[in-house]
Amino acid sequence: MERFKFLRFFSFRTQLDFLPSSNPVRENLINGANTDTNGEHRDGFFSNLVYGFLRRFKSGSKLSSPVRYLEKIDGGSKTEEEEKVYSWLYALARSEIYMAFEYVRSTERGLSFTEAEKRLKENGPNTPLEYTFPSSWHLLWSAFFHPFNIILIVLSALSYITSDNPNGCIMLILVFISVSLRFYQEYGSSKAAMQLSEYVRSPVKVQRCAGRVVQTELIVQVDQRDVVPGDIVIFEPGDLFPGDVRLLTSKHLVVSQSSLTGESWPTEKTADAREDRSTPLLELKNICFMGTNVVSGTGTGLVVSTGSKTYISAVFSTIGKHKPADSFEKGIRHISYVLVGVMLLVVTIMILVEYFTFYDLSESTLFGISVACALTPQMLPLIINTSLAKGALAMARERCIVKSLSAIRDMGSMDILCIDKTGTLTMNRAIMVNHLDSWGAPREKVLHFAFLNSYFKSDQKYPLDDAILAFVYTNGYRFQPSKWRKTDEIPFDFMRRRVSVILETESNPEGRNIQPFYRFIITKGALEDVLKVCSYVENVDMGEITAVSAEHHHRILNVVEELRNEGLRIIGVAIKNLQQTKISKQNMENEDDVESDMVFLGVIAFFDPPKDSAKEALWRLAEKGVKAKVLTGDSLSLAIKICKEVGIRTTHVTTGPELEQLNQEAFHEKVKKATVLARLTPSQKLRVVQSLQSVANHVVGFLGDGINDSLALDAANVGISVDSAASVAKDLADIILLEKDLNVLVAGVEQGRLTFGNTMKYIKLSVIANLGSVVSLFIVTLVLRFEPLTPIQLLVQNFLYSVGQIAIPWDRMEEDYVKIPQKWSVKSLPMFILWNGPVCTLCDVATLLFVWFYYSSGGKLDESFFRSAYFIQGLLMQTLIFHLIRTEKIPFIMEIASWPVLASTVVISAIGIAIPFSIIGDFMGFTDLPLSYFGFLVVLFVGYFTVGQIVKRIYIMVYKKWL
Repeated sequence: MERFKFLRFFSFRTQLDFLPSSNPVRENLINGANTDTNGEHRDGFFSNLVYGFLRRFKSGSKLSSPVRYLEKIDGGSKTEEEEKVYSWLYALARSEIYMAFEYVRSTERGLSFTEAEKRLKENGPNTPLEYTFPSSWHLLWSAFFHPFNIILIVLSALSYITSDNPNGCIMLILVFISVSLRFYQEYGSSKAAMQLSEYVRSPVKVQRCAGRVVQTELIVQVDQRDVVPGDIVIFEPGDLFPGDVRLLTSKHLVVSQSSLTGESWPTEKTADAREDRSTPLLELKNICFMGTNVVSGTGTGLVVSTGSKTYISAVFSTIGKHKPADSFEKGIRHISYVLVGVMLLVVTIMILVEYFTFYDLSESTLFGISVACALTPQMLPLIINTSLAKGALAMARERCIVKSLSAIRDMGSMDILCIDKTGTLTMNRAIMVNHLDSWGAPREKVLHFAFLNSYFKSDQKYPLDDAILAFVYTNGYRFQPSKWRKTDEIPFDFMRRRVSVILETESNPEGRNIQPFYRFIITKGALEDVLKVCSYVENVDMGEITAVSAEHHHRILNVVEELRNEGLRIIGVAIKNLQQTKISKQNMENEDDVESDMVFLGVIAFFDPPKDSAKEALWRLAEKGVKAKVLTGDSLSLAIKICKEVGIRTTHVTTGPELEQLNQEAFHEKVKKATVLARLTPSQKLRVVQSLQSVANHVVGFLGDGINDSLALDAANVGISVDSAASVAKDLADIILLEKDLNVLVAGVEQGRLTFGNTMKYIKLSVIANLGSVVSLFIVTLVLRFEPLTPIQLLVQNFLYSVGQIAIPWDRMEEDYVKIPQKWSVKSLPMFILWNGPVCTLCDVATLLFVWFYYSSGGKLDESFFRSAYFIQGLLMQTLIFHLIRTEKIPFIMEIASWPVLASTVVISAIGIAIPFSIIGDFMGFTDLPLSYFGFLVVLFVGYFTVGQIVKRIYIMVYKKWL
């Protein structure tokens, strides 16, 4: 993945360079950014600058231990980089404008071209992340460097040295397939965070000064990469902020911060505001952030941070960093190292025993290599990747793109799914549900005038307008818009947050026709902004219009608060009857005069309904042990409403500001219990995911589609996004849904558990069969004083056994298995081996004893005969053992494997039995076996399955009790 190199922002030296100590005003300003333990500001002209830095640097720069990692995800604390950025921006937000210029060493005329070039060289290009992509060779090496790959290559080399070319070729092919699949996966996802650079590629208007004696202010366009701290930028609607900016001037400025907060509604900004530390950072009115954009209005601003020193860089600084290995990967590596150690020990002993028995070093070495091959689970990389690829293809049929194959396996272990409600739980569209007057009673008149406003407005139709029109048409209302004629319009803007139309009709809709025609201004929009222009309120029951009093205002707000607590979105509706003589004298360009002294009619309520499939999907996930948590940037009341509709419990809820105030222990406890977490920032979503992973030991999936979800997507065990998501979200996701339907995830969970289960079957099978076989070989060699199998016989047996395992990914799992999350257990596998491994060895020893006592002649046993018998028994044992360990039920009676596995078992067993009787068997040194021996094998395997089933049941009971 990307290796990001982040510049250290505000280190002690950097800050002193940024703020020369010779200026006491600057020292006072930076000290003002720091607070003591009681939260009081340490403002003072000669305050000690070191105080704030001792607080920031006391914990060290790296978090290596588990304790420090948990401190990093503390709900109330921030990372070191975030803390520095927060202090810097708060200092600017609390400062006067002239002090802000001093702080960044700039002037009201802007920087000179020479100074700007100097700062560009010092700070580097204005890119949020400095990244370098790993080379193809680096990715190839990472894919190649796996314990089993190294083992197979070493064994392959030894096989070629000892002239065992076929076996060496097979092992190299297995390595090639495994490395190729992993390399393709890593290379495809190596450009994850590059999309953040999209924010810094458009030109920016900058004010610079030129001239040596008389400096002239110039407005020039520069690339955003060339913007430096101290520049003065001029912005207008549609512009992206090139860095973190302290506003200098503003006019009706409205900014969208959805890339940081996830909230779709924009926020107002003003240069005149003076903020304090109690205001949440993203709610600062005089600070604009890199990556956000201007919706409406104009202004100028002083760039205070660029590049990796901006808020967006500090927050997203963990993107692309290597995730720690999960329990499965750790378990595989642990088994690898154990097998390597056992292999080295056993092979060394076998070679020594062989050598001191026959004094043939070449033959002893070849036999030792053959034993090492038998002990190595050669098919493990291929089985794992085949299982994952099969799961990915199955999910593709569910309209789902799997970018990371390992995500399939992780979905099988996933027990927490964090989701954002917008577009996932809901239809992501507004539906009108009610029209109420100021008393909270349904009134058709409110709907009538809201309909006329939406019908006649020529400005862009918004979803709320479509919802009003659809409600009227589908419910049979006949408001006869043909009797009205529009004469003028005041379009919507984000400063007024309302739209007005002026209509004319020949009949008075209020019921009194005393004039030839009537003119009305009809206004609808955000409730608070509609109420601002209303001086009267209509009481329909009493048939009168009265002045708006404090009581009226309070009652309207109470009605609206109740509606909002139910998760409804509210807009207000007001009208004004314009007399013909007055309208001609009014200046229609003066919006304040026209939109004044209006009559408040009531409100229109909208709802973003939950998807029909969401409740069913969440219920199905819960059945499979996957709990849902909603992590959203929207309001808590709206999130609770949606969650109740889809069946998510809302007993424990919290918000981002609440989490910010908690200490570490309280934060983790709150995150563990809460099912709805609203008003979260990107970094808070990250900390929630990390808390669930590290403290609660959950395997976490995260479903998000915005830039604000990128941190959590990158940190989650399974990152899930949708096809319509932001580019960076899709790049960081492991799985992309082509449809926003949670039912796809249900299928993914089932596939993940199927993949995990089949992989664990192979691991158990390989470890038990291989270890049991090697122990048996060692015992037989010591007893018989000759090789129980020649190297070529051992390799052929191992090859047939490995080929038979290829069908394992196509096996099925029991219904009970896929109902609960499956995780790698450190205890279960060793216990399973200790209980079941000796049974295999006992069967091999029983074969030795039977052949010895039944077929020996004068105490001597024919080597060719024994090897033929031992070859068939060992191959059948390794083939049939899979059916015993694949299920907790009685194999072949209560539970039958899938047809590919059964076919593989029959074919491999038939080939193994036929070889000693064939020409190939003669070449390999085998001899024919009597029918009585096969009768013994039938009894042996019936006994094996009986004893094995008893041992398995005892193991299950003991293991569950031990847990």
